[in-house]
Amino acid sequence: MGYATGPLKSALENETIEQREMSYLTNGQIKHFNENGYVVVENVIDGKSLDAMIEEYSGVLDTVINTLYEQGILKDRFENPDFGDRFMELVKASGSVHSQHFDFSLPFQNVEPNTPFWFGPALLNLLTHNCLLDAVESLIGPEIYSNPVQHVRIKPPESILPKDKLGFPSQRGATQWHQDSGVVVSEASETEMLTVWFSLQDTDLEQGPLKVIPGSHKRKLLTHCPKYNGNGPEFAGKTQIPEKNFEIEKMKPLPVKRGDAILMNRYTVHGSLSNVSNRIRWSLDLRYNPIGQTTGREVFPGFIARSRQHPEREFRDATKWRENWLETRERMSKINQGGQKDIKFGRWEEEGHLDCA
Repeated sequence: MGYATGPLKSALENETIEQREMSYLTNGQIKHFNENGYVVVENVIDGKSLDAMIEEYSGVLDTVINTLYEQGILKDRFENPDFGDRFMELVKASGSVHSQHFDFSLPFQNVEPNTPFWFGPALLNLLTHNCLLDAVESLIGPEIYSNPVQHVRIKPPESILPKDKLGFPSQRGATQWHQDSGVVVSEASETEMLTVWFSLQDTDLEQGPLKVIPGSHKRKLLTHCPKYNGNGPEFAGKTQIPEKNFEIEKMKPLPVKRGDAILMNRYTVHGSLSNVSNRIRWSLDLRYNPIGQTTGREVFPGFIARSRQHPEREFRDATKWRENWLETRERMSKINQGGQKDIKFGRWEEEGHLDCA
């Protein structure tokens, strides 16, 4: 894949001098990360960059609502200026969170030639935000690759989510316990993958923030059990780490302010709480790794986010970014139909492991 520099202006133009000077991690923050497997870094991303993405995604929401209205599925266009309120009206009226329309990734199977996604300039500016990359550089060095294990998560209140037969959310509920190294193929086991999680709004305890097990990264990769039923009925049948296999009593929720970022080791056991508020929780879930290491999802395109050695290779072209994913969608529409028969995206296939008993 070629790398290009495009016409987009860097998010640096929105950063204050104070932010730029404070964006590298302190020795204390690095020590906290090494000891606990995560660190919360305050005020990493400026409000203008976040607002630009909210505006961009408001256009995506317009498209989804207008399409469903024209199809007769919706009876109202919900002309509410607030993104969260309008999104919740969409969920209540349609019975779906329409997550694929907003995501900047693709499903692992059954992709169609017109499977929706979103790749826009404001979103790319967040992935390449200078202050964010400074924080990442503090932990993995200056040659930074944007790993395509990436998602936007718009989590509505559980009270309005569609439910399964047991009464638990069937879409966008709480997230089961896992490690991010455990959701990629085994070929990426040695990849120094760093997770970056941040919210476009303040995320309090009621809204379902991340929860982590501090220090769990020191045990390296734990067994993830397919179709496991032992962690509670809300997670029944999902691939997850049994709670009996780590120190669940150390669980720590991580509420954050808008613009704060959580940086997490690939082996840190984590999940998320339920959104029991009356507001959406809107976050980006990103991965970065040193250039040259496998991403664990090689069929999906990543890009060079920063290179001190070869700055001319830094990727900033949103049009090319979207084109790369359009090409990927076309390839994916011809494989993995009816299951992951051609390319595997995970490593946990066998049931019956002793850790899962």
